[in-house]
Amino acid sequence: MQADSVDLIRRAIRSVPDWPQAGVVFRDITPVVQDARTFRVLIDLFVYRYMGKRIDLIACVDARGFIIGSALAYALNVGFVPIRKRGKLPRRTVSESYTLEYGTSEVEVHADAVRTGQRVVLIDDLVATGGTMLAAIKLLQRLGANVLEAAAIADLPDLGGSTKVAVTGTPFYAVCTLKDGED
Repeated sequence: MQADSVDLIRRAIRSVPDWPQAGVVFRDITPVVQDARTFRVLIDLFVYRYMGKRIDLIACVDARGFIIGSALAYALNVGFVPIRKRGKLPRRTVSESYTLEYGTSEVEVHADAVRTGQRVVLIDDLVATGGTMLAAIKLLQRLGANVLEAAAIADLPDLGGSTKVAVTGTPFYAVCTLKDGED
């Protein structure tokens, strides 16, 4: 059953070559969330993984991570913490810069988003070079969070991000893996 569910998710992720720039293959999760059955299967996979784990918060990275994370937080009956791109939050924030496969950026979170010791799971849509997820882990830890796990719909292991996350000591989980050349 779980293998079938993972395959359903993997097959729904669309590859878009040369976007947002030449040489980059964008992995589009839109088809996963557009189809009601596939979206439910995805959220259920995460729910079954985390129920009973004494999680306080689900933290998610702007913007596709919000889609998964908010549904998961609701299903687990826990709070939701948005980690946004710079300049999108209205109160005092802490921020972290990072590089990604096609540039640099910065993410931030409200300075009071997490209390010391809160147990947090970090969710994003995928892990490529790991820059966004590493920056989010640093932000959460700076606020005193206990980051139980960083998770994504898909890991792109050829870009090395999941390995970089593992080096931080934060456990990493992905529903599926997409290697270069796989559609």
